[in-house]
Amino acid sequence: MSTPFAYDKPTHNAPDDRTAIARQAIVDAGRSVVGYELFDRSRRPDDHTAASDAELLFRVLSHIDNEALTGKKTIFVNCTHDSLTGGHLELIQPDKIVLEIPSLEPSEQDQIDSRTQTLIDVRNRGFRLAFNQDILTEVYRPWLALASFIKIDLSQTPARHVADVVELARSGSQAQLIAEKVETATQFEQVAALGLKLFQGYWFAKPTLVKGQALRASQTTLIQLINLIRREASTSEIEEVLKHDPTLSFNLLRFINSSGFGLSCEITSFRHAVMLLGLKKLFRWAALLMITSRDGGAPPAVASMAVVRGRLMELLAGEVLGPQECDNAFVVGVFSLLDTMLGLPMDKALSAVALPASVVDALLHRSGDLAPLLDLAEACESANDEAFAKAADALRLSNRQVNSAHLQALSWAETLLN
Repeated sequence: MSTPFAYDKPTHNAPDDRTAIARQAIVDAGRSVVGYELFDRSRRPDDHTAASDAELLFRVLSHIDNEALTGKKTIFVNCTHDSLTGGHLELIQPDKIVLEIPSLEPSEQDQIDSRTQTLIDVRNRGFRLAFNQDILTEVYRPWLALASFIKIDLSQTPARHVADVVELARSGSQAQLIAEKVETATQFEQVAALGLKLFQGYWFAKPTLVKGQALRASQTTLIQLINLIRREASTSEIEEVLKHDPTLSFNLLRFINSSGFGLSCEITSFRHAVMLLGLKKLFRWAALLMITSRDGGAPPAVASMAVVRGRLMELLAGEVLGPQECDNAFVVGVFSLLDTMLGLPMDKALSAVALPASVVDALLHRSGDLAPLLDLAEACESANDEAFAKAADALRLSNRQVNSAHLQALSWAETLLN
């Protein structure tokens, strides 16, 4: 069996809240701010992934003073192509966000063609898309009609060619044009004379780092909340959990009242917030918060692995123990790495939440009916074929049964967390 997740090693010195968010204003001819482009300054440009895109947007909406960061302005967010199918986009109001789509290599015509339908789907969901001027070349013709904004980079375009690029953009698209990398008055006067209305660059404002307090919710409470939602618990039960964790409830109200969520009135009631979000979005929000609010720098792979273990054990419990033990098997799986996530011995980590005796026995003593399922889940993550065979045999499960359940668990976790 191969390991589905590897513990990642930091490749940069990031601040304590992990994501260093910078913003740069996009202004009109009168220098009034119409939007902000957000940058993740904690990573190199080539280090961005679908996961880092989700983390950036999630922190913007949940962990930073949203009003100070973006106010009521439009948010321009850089994204990778892989993140366009990510579940994090379901958490935001599309008309508040412009997704900046990166170019591909011109030689990758097949990739350009294969990405087109995803861009159409995202656009149909209400998101506006921004592209750089590469979209004006022939290979990007399928994308051009999808553009709401086209950015013309003055640092890459000689002054004598700017007018030609502007004319080409206008003749082939209805997109609004933004002159970016405007660094001098001469550059501004040139593009303004060509009729451009939107501008971005050092001549107006340099990117500024936005500082904010990243309030971390209890991992135990988050997992408890996830399990309640997964069981489709009542609004009252979920509200009770929120009331007992001020940080968690604060993050929820901050998130749902953020500009990205797009509400016309402020939500102050936990019950109203839960009902407004719905279980699906609340589930995804809690899972993302679990990953982005790690204490002690635990890597995101730890939380992801815990979710996979929980789902795998739940599926297998249904085959060997019956449906009555599925919930407890899920809890054992997601709590099995709680000591790593919290940086505490397992007994202390579990002291914050009331658990059934069968769950505690499996986690602390490796005893009881649930312990063999945990052994098997761990064996699925290793390259030790002997340990895997022994654990499967102990439960009288075939390779086909275990592999099928493992693939389902991986797919479920990917759908939930990506």
